[in-house]
Amino acid sequence: MMNFLKATVPAAVLALAMTGAAHAEIRIGASVSATGPAAFLGDPEFKTLEMLVAELNEKGGINGEQVKLIMYDDGGDANKARTFATRLIEDDEVVAIIGGTTTGTSMSILSVAEDAEIPFIALAGAIEIIQPVRPYTFKTPHTDRMACQKIYEDMVKRGFTKIGMISGTDGFGASMEAQCKNVAPDYKIDIVIDETYDPKDADMTAQLTKIRNAPGVQAVLNPGFGQGPSIVTRNYHQLGIELPMYQSHGVASSGFIKLAGEQAAEGLRLPGTALLIADQLDASDPQQPLVTAYKAKFEERYKMPVDTFGGYAHDALLIVTDAITRAGSAEPKEIRDAIEKTSGLAGATGIYTFSPEDHLGLDLTAFRMLQIKDGGWTVAE
Repeated sequence: MMNFLKATVPAAVLALAMTGAAHAEIRIGASVSATGPAAFLGDPEFKTLEMLVAELNEKGGINGEQVKLIMYDDGGDANKARTFATRLIEDDEVVAIIGGTTTGTSMSILSVAEDAEIPFIALAGAIEIIQPVRPYTFKTPHTDRMACQKIYEDMVKRGFTKIGMISGTDGFGASMEAQCKNVAPDYKIDIVIDETYDPKDADMTAQLTKIRNAPGVQAVLNPGFGQGPSIVTRNYHQLGIELPMYQSHGVASSGFIKLAGEQAAEGLRLPGTALLIADQLDASDPQQPLVTAYKAKFEERYKMPVDTFGGYAHDALLIVTDAITRAGSAEPKEIRDAIEKTSGLAGATGIYTFSPEDHLGLDLTAFRMLQIKDGGWTVAE
């Protein structure tokens, strides 16, 4: 299916490929960054939606109606995402939109979806997407603020109170940097030194040297996503810095370990999801059956490891289809209302319970503190 996107075949062709028998259908739209700088996030999202819609239609669709998935590749461009959101609503007549691989594309899509009163499930992490609460916008990843809180919990447990921070200046990195600064006093964390880097930078040794030489630093935190954190991790190792290092959930994938290098990434900690440790979950874990099944199907179909970002798309589609099923309707307003009443829905990322005041539906228990060991993910001790 990726060939359709790369060859820029009209989305209608892709939509037809994802449709079952020619009778009543429910149109769901998507705009993801399947190519471009955020492709390592958007590609598994695309593949996941493709796989799940095909499987859904094979099983009879939703309430007996087939699902037509109309999906565009915005390449991580916020302007393209806005254009595709408009097209999905005005031309393709979708009843809900999934997407926004990055914070920038999510913010573009939500402005269009809110104006048209179409439910939108974002796949990006920044807290600005769902705070303040907007009537038609929801999201599946934990917020960057929650990631800061989970990391600080672990730091406090290990006795760290003085840290250095090096953050990307992209939308996600800047947002998480601000959130980590904001909640640091709650955990009595002192940010001794705060450095930044541009996502296009190829070397961060200058900033890391400053952090290494800063007095009293006990651990280092890197808010960011994309290739930047992998470069930070490699440079960190090259400089021989032995302080514990934490990354964000924005790099929770096997691809990050490969880019950074197993040796450089060894011992690094970050907040992640149950999906990354599916084979280590206890049978009594409420997420275990779902994440194990999703992981097996994805890896069998695509011959590549499942990752956190595909899990975000998995949950977005789950939330929409569950809402349509419960509402007994594919009218956007009724889908929105049903989403807001979702309670105890187990997904790959966590267990969702939405409300009029909460359009994320997750708490800190949905995060697992993970550690990289021998080139893979394990529960941090």
